[in-house]
Amino acid sequence: MTSTFPTISISTERLVLRPLDEDDVPALAAMMNDEQITAWTSVPQPFGEEDARRWITEYAPAERTAGHGLDLAVTEFLTQRLVGVIQLGRTNWHVRSTELSYIVAPWARGEGYASEAALATAQWLFTDQKFERIELRTAADNTASQQVAQKIGCISEGVLRGACIARVRTEDGGWSEARTDFIVWSLLPEDLEGADEQLAESAGYTSYTDWN
Repeated sequence: MTSTFPTISISTERLVLRPLDEDDVPALAAMMNDEQITAWTSVPQPFGEEDARRWITEYAPAERTAGHGLDLAVTEFLTQRLVGVIQLGRTNWHVRSTELSYIVAPWARGEGYASEAALATAQWLFTDQKFERIELRTAADNTASQQVAQKIGCISEGVLRGACIARVRTEDGGWSEARTDFIVWSLLPEDLEGADEQLAESAGYTSYTDWN
């Protein structure tokens, strides 16, 4: 029998992580057309509202039902504005491991939202779901994503040479694909000791331990 993630909502000091819903379609479509997201992800471009709707109503539910992963909208607690998305994928229920990735809207960058959401998700996975390993993969030149991994306590395990296809701007304003390396990071339950306090100090918000 395939294991699956529950339908959950995770709360932090500033954020609520919850299932994506159709009200998120316009904000999700706008966010996914950002240049940084285009460069470092494999989402189709242009990414329209129909693409966002299919993600929310078809892809995300199918991934959760099959036990492959979980997609969560990251929203501001006070405004309910869509900040980004946390994704779990390549989940191995026997090994109790999963791969975590994050996307943040351009207007919300620099606020520590990715680190806050990723850390809360990791705490929930290790404590409530009894996972033993979380893996992150960051493109070699994606320094912002690497900083998030470091902030939440991840350990760099090595490089997958030539394993990532990134996109770069061409002279005519279009996009072309370029092969680069993946840096592999891991997070184990013991790596979280003190991570929330360090993150709170660096980002200017209080630590948190509870989720819904």
